[in-house]
Amino acid sequence: MQQTDQEIWAEIRNGEVKALRLLHDRYFFSLCNFADKSLHQLPVSEELVSNCFLRLWEQRKSIEIHQSVKAYLYFMVRNQVVDYIRSDKNRLIATTDEIPEIPTEEEINQHEFYAVLYRAIAKLPDQRRQILELAAFQSMTYKQVAQNLNISVNTVKTQMGRAYQFLKEEIGAKRFFLFLTVCFSEE
Repeated sequence: MQQTDQEIWAEIRNGEVKALRLLHDRYFFSLCNFADKSLHQLPVSEELVSNCFLRLWEQRKSIEIHQSVKAYLYFMVRNQVVDYIRSDKNRLIATTDEIPEIPTEEEINQHEFYAVLYRAIAKLPDQRRQILELAAFQSMTYKQVAQNLNISVNTVKTQMGRAYQFLKEEIGAKRFFLFLTVCFSEE
């Protein structure tokens, strides 16, 4: 059975490095996605999120988390983004539009969905990933994808079927259905 965030947090407070790694693996990509919506600089976003986990570890004895560990992490990242925007000497003005709102539980779950989805898509072989991205994210028909990549329509169909099967196994049937709904809702 999967540990809850609160159980993991208790282990982190007791100095368990493995627990920190588990929490990191669980939320790193979704937190980076959240930070990058404001910064549009993925390396900076990744560094800020990493700093949050480092700070969480260093201050584990003094930090009190009574409710949601996940919400606390998003709060930390938001503060890191705000500090970064304020300290960026290259910016003339930092508008309040750039400062992310603390997300709701629903928005956090959405960030996690996309993080899981992008990790799974990244595992696909290059051609299969490229075909999926053109068809799903750029709304190309199979014929357009085939012409764009100079391959047959049958190859596109086969690769899409294999991509769908892999994603369904990798992210689960429920998330896969959500993926299909999001990608193909406008067709």
